[in-house]
Amino acid sequence: MIGTNSGRRGGLLASTAAGLLLTLALSGCGAGSNNTPDAGSPPSASATPSAAATSDPPSSAAPSAASPAAAAPAAAKPAVLSRSEPVALEIPAIGVRTELLKLGLRENGSLEVPQDDGNGAPASWYNGSPTPGERGPSVMLGHVNSPNGRGGVFKDLRQLTPGTEINVSRTDGSIAVFTVDRGELYSKDSFPTLKVYGNTPGSELRLITCDGYDPATGLFDDNYVIYAKLKA
Repeated sequence: MIGTNSGRRGGLLASTAAGLLLTLALSGCGAGSNNTPDAGSPPSASATPSAAATSDPPSSAAPSAASPAAAAPAAAKPAVLSRSEPVALEIPAIGVRTELLKLGLRENGSLEVPQDDGNGAPASWYNGSPTPGERGPSVMLGHVNSPNGRGGVFKDLRQLTPGTEINVSRTDGSIAVFTVDRGELYSKDSFPTLKVYGNTPGSELRLITCDGYDPATGLFDDNYVIYAKLKA
């Protein structure tokens, strides 16, 4: 189980993948259902990066002259923003403008998700992930449907194409602008935990919702994930 500070600076380390399967299957998103989606459990605390693994190396830590790497400078990491929690998400291309809840973990270690009172729920930011603009993947969850029949806040994620802009307003007054890289569909039984949550060299954004509706069960069997990167 991860505390709310785990992984904020650099995401969740991908080096301890064995057995860390995240079932980010928003399985409670049944049509006409008011059930809370079960967003599964993030990787355990053993998978979070140490400070040494996530921070930039100190300038004094140069390789010795005898090292083959001495002649090659370390690759510069992409620029990122300072820490500032998100307050709103806007995706003009699909008409989304939502305030953001800040949710963490349930007692069983699974992710909390927005409660839908029947009129549609806002999206939420997982507060154990980096803030949008920091280095690493910032994670946001949203419903695809709503009991009122009008659809959830993330009902049109599939319409997003590479290059589409996503704006995240932050508490410091700044706006972190991301561009969509791609969208991917995953079965809840084979959700790629580390691909979604693993460390990234720059600032990235993950938008996650339900997909794969099964009319026989009234549930969704899959998740759809948007991958986006901070605009340079």
